[in-house]
Amino acid sequence: MQVNQMRFAGLASGLDTENIIKELMNAERYPLNKLFQKKQTLEWQRDSYRDVNKLLKDFDTLIFDGVFRQSTFNKKTVSSSNENAVSAKAINAGANVSAQIKVDQLATSEVWVSDGRHNFSSGERTLTFNVIQPGQTESTEVTIEIGENDTFQDVLRKFNSSGLGVTIFEDEFNGKLVMTMDATGAGAEIQLADSDTINFMSEQLKFGLSTVTHSDNTEITILRSENSGKNAKFEINGYSTERTSNVFTLNGMEYTLKNVTDTPVTISTATDVDSIFDTVVKFVDEYNRLIDELNGKLMEPKYRDYLPLTDEQKEEMTEKQIEMWEEKAKSGLLRSDSIISGGLNQMRMDMYTGVELEDGTKLFLSDFGISPMNDYMQRGKLEINADKLREKIAEDPMKLYELFNGSRGMESTESANLGIAERLRSSMKQVTNQIEERAGNSLRTNHQFVLGRNIIDVDKQIDRMQDRLKRVEERYWRQFTAMEKVIQQANQQSMFLFEQFGGF
Repeated sequence: MQVNQMRFAGLASGLDTENIIKELMNAERYPLNKLFQKKQTLEWQRDSYRDVNKLLKDFDTLIFDGVFRQSTFNKKTVSSSNENAVSAKAINAGANVSAQIKVDQLATSEVWVSDGRHNFSSGERTLTFNVIQPGQTESTEVTIEIGENDTFQDVLRKFNSSGLGVTIFEDEFNGKLVMTMDATGAGAEIQLADSDTINFMSEQLKFGLSTVTHSDNTEITILRSENSGKNAKFEINGYSTERTSNVFTLNGMEYTLKNVTDTPVTISTATDVDSIFDTVVKFVDEYNRLIDELNGKLMEPKYRDYLPLTDEQKEEMTEKQIEMWEEKAKSGLLRSDSIISGGLNQMRMDMYTGVELEDGTKLFLSDFGISPMNDYMQRGKLEINADKLREKIAEDPMKLYELFNGSRGMESTESANLGIAERLRSSMKQVTNQIEERAGNSLRTNHQFVLGRNIIDVDKQIDRMQDRLKRVEERYWRQFTAMEKVIQQANQQSMFLFEQFGGF
């Protein structure tokens, strides 16, 4: 076990031994400080690379949620001549549509009402139902477990949260129970599967029961409804049809029937030019911002005189001074980086190369009013001719979709057949992978990427250097201690001689 030694410095010599050794060790620590600075620089460089990957990921997400989706270019504005009767919204409509809808009947839900006040008594039981939803023919078995100590309100809550698909409540005025099918439409049926369920529903909850005979001549017991559910009935462009719900989708349009009408309601759609335009503008703006950020890192000045600060240096500086110093020390860590510059060049090619369609025609960004800025200092940033872009969107928004995504379904995977969005995502993925090989990510350990392995090597050098410095410091102390002993012996001899002469 190592014991800390108490040192008495300079007792014989009068020297400030501790301070002398401290100054000597400061000189010895110079290589160690260089290693700490090297490690800090590697960590800053790693973080700078990861910042680049975050920029690429954010832009990739913007592409995926925007110009990469066909629905972006299918957006429509919808108008109704009578919004109070029929409304609509475009879900995935292709061409613009115009529809005439006359509502003859709204869809309603099946309703069951008890014959009188309930006669509930607690007790453990299992209720079993076979439920047929509106518009369906097959039943689904639903069980409700009632506990021994469940109250009447507990039972109602279990009904409402079960798979019956109903909402039940007690009318406090007359004490009757009202149960409504959540789904609208005709054909709903609740069958009682066993005698315990029949007895509970008829005797305790007081629901009216009736029996029906199925095709196999077996009689089943069902709840007798107060109001039968109805389907929505309407005419669309003169064709009569019906649905179980007042909300339905037809040819990419979602219609909502609200009221019966005497005359047809006109629903019409038009290309949502503003929405598509805004999406493309946002794509261009974010692309320009990304180009700015990456070019900034490639051209950032390197201040070689500003190295990472040691702890001793930081103690002598204010927080503002430290911040300003480290701002310069972190500058230029990715200057002229080959991974980033190569990725930028590829992204520019992705943007400017034409997209070849299945019919052999080619589309270019410039066809839609998007072109490189004339100022070469902008280094590949884009500008938009708003009037031309709006005109092209109104003319055929799907051409713009093909520009960004190519002719999906073509067997060829050559770059010319890929849309701009697909090319960019592929190029950015390659850059991301290269950066992760060099700087890793939050899920990788230091052993799994280049800079991490460099940091491990520097840590090992630091450990070896610290061990060496401990030995050097101990050696200094041993040397000074030996010197003190010699001086002490000399002093003792001098004192002895002095006493001898004085005595004579």
